[in-house]
Amino acid sequence: MADTGRVDGETTQVDAPDETSAFADLGLRPELLAALSRLGYEEPTPIQREAVPPMVAGRDLLGQAATGTGKTAAYALPVLQRLPDDRPGGDPLALVLVPTRELAIQVSEALHRYGRDLGARVVPVYGGQPIPRQLRALAAGVDVVVATPGRALDLLQRGSLHLGGVTTVVLDEADEMLDMGFAEDLEALLEEVPEERQTVLFSATMPRRLDSMARRHLRDPLRIQVAREVPSEGEAPRVRQTAFVVARAAKPAALGRVLDVESPTAAIVFCRTRDEVDDLTETLNGRGYRAEALHGGMSQEQRDRVMGRLRSGTAELLVATDVAARGLDVEQLTHVVNYDVPAAAETYVHRIGRVGRAGREGVAITLVEPRAHRMLKTIERVTGAPIKVERVPTVADLRARRLELTRAALRESLLGDDLERFRAVVETLTDEFDVVEVALAAVKLAHEATGGPDDEEEIPEVTLRPERPRRDGDRGDRGPGRPPRARSAGGDTERLFIGAGRSAGVRPGDLVGAIAGETGLRGRDVGAIEIAERFSLVEVPAAAAEEVIAALRASSVKGRKVTVRRER
Repeated sequence: MADTGRVDGETTQVDAPDETSAFADLGLRPELLAALSRLGYEEPTPIQREAVPPMVAGRDLLGQAATGTGKTAAYALPVLQRLPDDRPGGDPLALVLVPTRELAIQVSEALHRYGRDLGARVVPVYGGQPIPRQLRALAAGVDVVVATPGRALDLLQRGSLHLGGVTTVVLDEADEMLDMGFAEDLEALLEEVPEERQTVLFSATMPRRLDSMARRHLRDPLRIQVAREVPSEGEAPRVRQTAFVVARAAKPAALGRVLDVESPTAAIVFCRTRDEVDDLTETLNGRGYRAEALHGGMSQEQRDRVMGRLRSGTAELLVATDVAARGLDVEQLTHVVNYDVPAAAETYVHRIGRVGRAGREGVAITLVEPRAHRMLKTIERVTGAPIKVERVPTVADLRARRLELTRAALRESLLGDDLERFRAVVETLTDEFDVVEVALAAVKLAHEATGGPDDEEEIPEVTLRPERPRRDGDRGDRGPGRPPRARSAGGDTERLFIGAGRSAGVRPGDLVGAIAGETGLRGRDVGAIEIAERFSLVEVPAAAAEEVIAALRASSVKGRKVTVRRER
């Protein structure tokens, strides 16, 4: 079901068509249709069917669609369709703003693929890449700029990015940009583009701040809301969600055991801190996996090499922090693993949204320490889906799984390989041994060659600790939208001391942006903020305090390194 209407609430329910329309029915020019055919695209997704025609006609549009619904093509195709045939000028005609450099690269690549036959000049600009290279690309002439807000504003202030000729502005994943503290940057950029322009905003959620921005900058917009497909009653969910209860000391061994049993084609393992990413990557490689680390301490060149190895199949595991993995879309991804229970339910939702796309099945696995029972229940309540708690696979489970993999490999060989050249070996051995004994010996050799060691130790079994009964005064009566109250280090939130305040020009938005940009938290997860002359105090979820401290110590606030610690 698609919902179309205006931002002011005058909405009309429009049933999605019974028969999917082909791309040719959307009024796209032949060059774009040829590119889509070459890429193997046959039918538009619901968001593409609803968004492309009004965008081609020049309407402002407010689209609410989850990741994985095809929204990039939904705005990229109309942007390219509206490019004039004679484009002698060097200044951009379209500006696409995205929250992360990874998403900027992906959107730019999509625009390149779709617009190749049009000769579309697309330039991505983002932090982490040398500015001189981006300056040269802009000076050579550009039709579409895909940018992160901070770098776009930087280039604008340098006089290198000219927005006077822009006719279309797209804000992709607008809720993420607000959560990362880009609200002021977005406002400044929208003030610089011509008032007579087409403005398009796509977002997975529609918080009040975003709705307010849409009312200020979009003119009579068409509102389109397309949800992910929900499995019908009795149909198995596309993402299987499982949790394993394990003590912290046993987590590396438990993760290896679970991965051995699951045998993912490609997986992302999410960790809280950079140090944890590096340590776990080393552990997994020592176990025989092809694992790569990805975090904010790496250069863009290093990150590009890592993603290339994952997409080519050279690597099978990506161990990453949330901020480093934002915007990543890996086609062959089958598993997402939470090495710790996320500190916010929304973080869990964004992580598992990377699997189970386009009808494919996916697996979400969470390693839960006994005391994390409450957060797991919160995630179940927010997602509306149960998370099945299972015991960590035993040594017997692992051996059975390895034998099953050996059997599957032998069956595949029997069905497809040319085995005739080995017949003489078998016939010679069967003169001396029974044919079943020969087969058993062959299976043993195959299993030992690929099955891994059988001297694994059992991982101690632990259970979730029951919640302690509430004491008087600890009523827990917060409403669903209210932030948690400040408590001691063992409670819901902790206050952090940050050694920069008003004298350094620090504002609440700077702290929220720094935390959301460098950790797995979203802006709404940050609690009360107090800014004094020389320091600031910020409330964060207690479960994420260490992650926030480590991330802020490794980055900067208002361009300077600051002291970050728990409030004493």
